Amino acid sequence: MLNPMLDDKVLDSEMLDNEISDNKAVESKCSSPEQTVLLGLDYGVKKMGMALGNTVTQDARPFDILVMNNGQPADWDNLLGIIDTWKIGRVVVGLPLNMDGSSSMIAKRAHKFARRLAHRLMEQRIHVPVQLFDERLTSVEAREMAWELGLIKNERDPIDDISACLLLQSYLANPEHAEDIATYKAE
Repeated sequence: MLNPMLDDKVLDSEMLDNEISDNKAVESKCSSPEQTVLLGLDYGVKKMGMALGNTVTQDARPFDILVMNNGQPADWDNLLGIIDTWKIGRVVVGLPLNMDGSSSMIAKRAHKFARRLAHRLMEQRIHVPVQLFDERLTSVEAREMAWELGLIKNERDPIDDISACLLLQSYLANPEHAEDIATYKAE
């Protein structure tokens, strides 16, 4: 003969176990994915635009423009310091390919810069992957957008950081199109 009081306690215990299990499932579904702060670099021989992005909010914002000396940062320590200070989780370097997808001279220089950056990060024991991402026409789009929004008053005003922002927005929409610097083969 079953004891109704005992059955209620067993049922209550089972219900509690199920509720705890359900709560853990909800918590794991609701817990936010790990945030990664991204640094987008719109490579240039004289200056390089920088933007910061966030993988959780899926947004990017212009950050700064870095002075370049013949395609290399005038101050490598500044760039490495930004990566370390902002706890960057991934660097995305724009690769300005030709319209037919072939490698341009500036794309080859961007690739070389990205390799050097990855090497310097490794030397400093800063473990941040460096990826390349196609950035065709971001400068054209950035200039048009900046002009329309009144961000620039003169067509010669710098838009490199806005270009870097557009690069990161494209990357966030299609991260599978990025290539790791270690596996990328330049033409």
